[in-house]
Order: sequence, then C-alpha cells, then structure tokens
Amino acid sequence: MGTRTPAVERLMAGPLYRNEKQGELPDSWYVASADIPPDRPALRGAVSVDVCIVGAGFTGLSAARHLAAKGLDVIVVDAHRVGFGASGRNGGQVWSGYNYPHSEIAARYGAAHARDLWQITQDAKDTVRDLCATAIPEARFRPGIAECATKPGEVADMHREAAFLQDTYGYDAIRQLDRDDMRRLIKTTDYYGGTFDMGAGHIHPLRYVFGLARLAEAAGARIFERTEVHHIAEGDPVTLRTGKGQITAHHVILAGNGYLPNINRAVTAKILPANSYIAATEPLGDRAKDVLAEDIAVSDTKFVKTYYRLSDDGRLLYGGRAAYGIGFPKDLATEMGGRIEKMFPQLRGVRIDYAWGGTLGITATKLPAIQRVAPNIVSAAGYTGQGVALSGLAGKVLAEAIAGQADRFDTLATLDVPDFPGGLLLRDPIRRLAMTWFALRDRLGL
Repeated sequence: MGTRTPAVERLMAGPLYRNEKQGELPDSWYVASADIPPDRPALRGAVSVDVCIVGAGFTGLSAARHLAAKGLDVIVVDAHRVGFGASGRNGGQVWSGYNYPHSEIAARYGAAHARDLWQITQDAKDTVRDLCATAIPEARFRPGIAECATKPGEVADMHREAAFLQDTYGYDAIRQLDRDDMRRLIKTTDYYGGTFDMGAGHIHPLRYVFGLARLAEAAGARIFERTEVHHIAEGDPVTLRTGKGQITAHHVILAGNGYLPNINRAVTAKILPANSYIAATEPLGDRAKDVLAEDIAVSDTKFVKTYYRLSDDGRLLYGGRAAYGIGFPKDLATEMGGRIEKMFPQLRGVRIDYAWGGTLGITATKLPAIQRVAPNIVSAAGYTGQGVALSGLAGKVLAEAIAGQADRFDTLATLDVPDFPGGLLLRDPIRRLAMTWFALRDRLGL
C-alpha cells in the first residue's frame, strides 16, 4: 500500500484526533458537572468474543447492554473514553421524529411504513425518559422542546406538520404557537412562531452516557478505552486489529458516527462529519427568566441550527455556529458570547464559563444510515443532530438484528441514504462548500 504521509494520516483519522488528545474529555460544563468514572483499561493481546462494538457512545453502549443481557460475550472498544464523542457533548435535546418532516416520509415511503418509522421514534423517546426515571436519574429528563421559525413563511408549514402528527398518529403532545406565544415563552424577537412539543425533552447527555456504560457493564459487557480499531478483516469471524491487540468476533457493530475513522468505506461514504459548538454562561440566577419562561429546550429552523436550554444550575447552554472544517476555532468563547448577546441583548456582558465543540454525523437526506455492511457487520450513524433518542434505540435495533429479530432493523434500513459524492479525499472540501453555502442562506434569510 505504500507509506502514508502525516497529512494523509490526519485525513484518514478525520475528527478523531484533530482537536483533542487521546482519552481527554473536553473542558465542558457537562464534564465539570458529572461524576467522571475511573479510566477503563486499553485492550491488550488477543481476545475472541461473540460481538465487538466499535464506539462507546449512545448507540454502542445501548447495543452492548441489550446483547450482554441476552448472554452474549460482548466487548466495546473506543479510541478515547466512554462519552468522548458526540454522545457526551451534544445539546441534550430528545426529539420526536427525525430531522425530516414526517409527512414527507409518509408521502415517500407509504402510510404503513411511515407509521412504523414514527413508532420507532416514540419508542426511542420512551426509552430515554424511562431510563432517566429509573436507572439514570442524574441525567434529569425535562419535558419540552420549542422549534422556532426564523422566517415568516415557515410558520404555516410547521403548523401543518404538527397537525399531520396530531391527525395521523394521534400525537397530541405538540401544539402550534404564533409569534406572540413564542415571545411569551422565549424572550427574543428573532422568531415568528413555530411548535411546542411536550412529548420531547432534554437531558444531561454525559451523565446519561455514563449511566448507559454502567448498565452495559452490569449486564456483563466489557469496555476498553483508548483502544482504536485501525483495521477490519471481514470474514467469519471478523478480525479487528487495534494498537496493542487483536479481536476476533462473530459479529461487529460500527457505532463511531462522525468520529469513525475510515475503517469501513460503506459507512464512511454515507456520513459527513460536521462540527457544532456550545457555550455555557455563568449561572444566571433570576436573569434566567429573562431568557426562557419555562425549563425547556429550544431549536430553530436554520440549516445550521441554533439550540439552547438552561442547565440545572441556571446557566444558558447555547449551541450552534457554522462549521467550515473539522478544526475548532481558537476563540470560541468570545464568538459564542457575541451570538448570545445578539439574540438576547438583556444578557449583555454575561460571562462565558465554558465553550466546547464536537463532531456529529450528517447524511445527504438527514435521515439516519442503518445498514448491514457485511453479513455479520452492522452499522448505525448519521442522526444529523437528533441522535440523543434515536441513537440509543438504534443500538437496541442493531442488537435485535444480531439476535435474529430484524424487523425494526429492516424498517430503518429502508431509509434512503445515498453516498456523498467524491469519496474520502473530497469529503472535507465538500463539507466546507456545503457549510459555507448553507450558512450564507441562513444569514440572507433565504
């Protein structure tokens, strides 16, 4: 194959090591407000297992928990630590549905199939809510997401979509808001109306992923950190090589999402890594009511979404920003502070205590890519900003497929997720062009 140059090595690794050192969790409010578990060992030597899962986030840990509970010998390996990736640093929003209008899913895939797809998303939310109520209470599920129109013409479409969910699936947790309703709920003049979904909600994602790891280990799964898989040889069993070990497994789950290096081109071709950023202000105290009238999460309709909510200690957790490359900006706190003050002038001068970035996986259709890439290798990725609920349920669905119950896997695998053009070498230029274009559309209000 020849010798790879350092530049090619960085390209192949993608976001995996671009912004942080191996095994170091980000300097985020999530890390500061969670009980960090002790380091787990790296894999050394040769092991043989029933299932090897690559990626210790929501998808991988959910799959591990369910497979281990069935009595299978399961290991999870991660190049960094549990929760290092998007699962431990995202906006914490537990959405209904997909990042795609469900009325359009019904028109494209048929009413019966769309109903099955909708039920999967409902099961995904129920799982998060139930685990937070029982096994992971520290994750603090709180109900309510407002989705806000940033252009007047979007409001009618959003209201029609809410009516579709109400009329077609009997989903009565969502209601329509006009501009005055939105201003009473969110103290900004940026929005023209939208919807409010009390069936959705928000959590502390890092505490949640740590809880999933705890449940997976209690079921019998083993987790190895600082263990990057750098080569997979397909077959029965599959052979996976790591820096200091080798794994043979009858089944493999690829669950690295936007952080997965180029170890399987069928996955890489469908997933475009993109960065998003979050800032946490100082605790706002009584000023919190000057931002949000209720303890809800908020997201807008821009392609490069702005999203925010209050933390359990009264900070504004404010996310968004266009990401033109995989490198994090140098003065993120100042930039995010300026965005906060522009939307909420009443917070002028607020201190930013934390600012961090993370990489998510997006797809060309914004629908998740659930696929069988070999007879005994399955993958789930590309949740496109709505993975807190979907990714954990996807892990369970992958576990079901390995155990011989593939109904829900087949339902999700029918979603149309084409490859991005250009392959690995053109992925970064495509990302830069796409994000520049969509950020320009957002600024111009197109």
